[in-house]
Amino acid sequence: MRRPFWVAVGVGFGAAGAIMVSRWTRRQVQRAKPTSIAREARSGLLDLSRLVAESVEEGKRAADERERELRAKHDVPGPGAA
Repeated sequence: MRRPFWVAVGVGFGAAGAIMVSRWTRRQVQRAKPTSIAREARSGLLDLSRLVAESVEEGKRAADERERELRAKHDVPGPGAA
């Protein structure tokens, strides 16, 4: 009675393991397809370009603010003052 039970348990674990490995392999193949890789690269480039644009804008704002501070500190008129 013990031996058939453990054979059945082993077959069950083997089948479950085979199904899990099969699903994992299928997911890995999908991730490695060129279209998937291209989609991920495009998404990464879009994120990078957005971050660069935000950084440039922040730099411009900081430079303008610093220029106003220095002009006020040294009594230098702004570029629009005549």
